[in-house]
Amino acid sequence: MNSTPEQSGEEHPAGREVVVSLSRCDTEDARTVFDVLATGFASDHPMGETPEQTSGPRPTVWVTTVDVTEPMADATPARLTAPVTVDAQGGYWAVDRLRTHLTGAFAVSVVGTAAGDQEQEVRLRLQNR
Repeated sequence: MNSTPEQSGEEHPAGREVVVSLSRCDTEDARTVFDVLATGFASDHPMGETPEQTSGPRPTVWVTTVDVTEPMADATPARLTAPVTVDAQGGYWAVDRLRTHLTGAFAVSVVGTAAGDQEQEVRLRLQNR
């Protein structure tokens, strides 16, 4: 018998956290996306932090984790220099909440999904409205 209390959905960390990764985009666009996320959710990247570009032949990947449990503010329209591809991985409820938040700032389209039993990975394309 398992003595651990069951947690599901919003209560379990996997149900409320989303791992967001960006690659092959301008540093300022990465900062813009991270700032939009930080205005709405608790994030491991503070508002205004500029991601650092790495050197070398491989593309830089910027990663942040956001907790979508308690939205702090609605997103407002933001400007990108070019379309940005975002990979978001987490529970179904959490990824959907993240996507909804991003639609306050950008035109968002889903360009790919991979579904699991309790988590999903979604590739989103962000563009200016």
